Amino acid sequence: MALTGRTALLAAISALLVGLLLPGWTGILTVQLTLLAAILCDLSLAAPVRKLQFTRTGDTSVRLGDAVPTHLTVTNPTGRPLRADLRDAWPPSAFHPGTEFDESRHRLRIPASERRRVTTTLRPTRRGEHRAVRITVRSYGPLGLAARQGSHQVPWAVRALPPFTSRKYLPAKLARLRELDGRTSILTRGEGTEFDSLRDYTPGDDTRSIDWRATARQQIVAVRTWRPERDRHILLALETGRTSAGRVGDVPRLDASMDAALLLAALASRAGDRVDLLAYDRRVRAAVHGRTARDLLPALTDALTPLEPELVEADARGLAAAIRRSAPRRSLIVLFTGLDAAPVEEGLLPVLPGLTQNNEIIVAAVADPRIEAMTAGRHTPADVYAAAAAERTRAERQRTADRLRGHGVTVVDATPSLLAPELADTYLALKASGRL
Repeated sequence: MALTGRTALLAAISALLVGLLLPGWTGILTVQLTLLAAILCDLSLAAPVRKLQFTRTGDTSVRLGDAVPTHLTVTNPTGRPLRADLRDAWPPSAFHPGTEFDESRHRLRIPASERRRVTTTLRPTRRGEHRAVRITVRSYGPLGLAARQGSHQVPWAVRALPPFTSRKYLPAKLARLRELDGRTSILTRGEGTEFDSLRDYTPGDDTRSIDWRATARQQIVAVRTWRPERDRHILLALETGRTSAGRVGDVPRLDASMDAALLLAALASRAGDRVDLLAYDRRVRAAVHGRTARDLLPALTDALTPLEPELVEADARGLAAAIRRSAPRRSLIVLFTGLDAAPVEEGLLPVLPGLTQNNEIIVAAVADPRIEAMTAGRHTPADVYAAAAAERTRAERQRTADRLRGHGVTVVDATPSLLAPELADTYLALKASGRL
């Protein structure tokens, strides 16, 4: 009967010692056979990999750039202790660059019939869904001379949501909104807004706000105060064609547009306005309609998470038709697109009259901060040429923006870090002036 387990291992060690004492080829052959026997015995004592059991727990979503722990419970139902190296494999984009090796590999020591939990920390670098690939386990014997290896499929997915870094501006913008809404001592005036109350005239007030009947009755000059109208319709239209794929700084233009759209949606929903979303290039890529203020941000986040730029030229006429279907009544349309001369002149300008006739239009564009940096260089001939190219680019964008303004469009052209707050300020300014 063959020896197994610890008895076989002790026998192999004894044979090895005997072989070392024998002379010549007999001793060498004995040593080799003994080592082979030791390896086989070590392998027989390694815990089997295929019988291991795995259970995953943890969060299923995370803001892009944040860390999220995913937990893996490993159960050893066998009668042998498990000494193993484990790799919890995920796509490279699920880890911060350079940390995949450290985060996905674990050393396990699990006694028979017990369980242990290991944690793999993910820090996604791309939006969208990241799925676990496989779990690979290498189980060693007590001497570490041999190992069993196998893989298991244990499904799990983590969604990397838009980071919404501009949410830090929301408290200040909401404070300004409360001022416009008459909830503080500061009240605004403007044509087309809801009448709120009367107060004494102060130098600098718009004379159109003077209430002459109240002035005659009270013998003092009285002016009307107004509060912005509620329940306005706002359509956030993201152009997802090739121009949105260009990287500005560390992020694509589309991601900067998403961030600005989320801040504006959060602000407008608090103001009582209805906010919808449309993403389009040659067809509708995402749409959100008819959500309540409570459900709006989660719905927008879900719609924007898997959205990626398409490397095609956007169809401006198709986009305009989709906007008209989504906004059949007077609305504020915020179009997130580029200010490149050719796409605007050949695509957007011809369809603008049909959009501006009954709507207020804002074009929000992501500017490259490197342009400003290049214009400041004058030290070397190369710097001068770069500055000249940057000045030309800036002048072309300015001409394009002026042409859009000539059609009654409000243009917000800002760098990724400033686009969201400047767009929110533009929205508040429109409310204050009564244009919504």
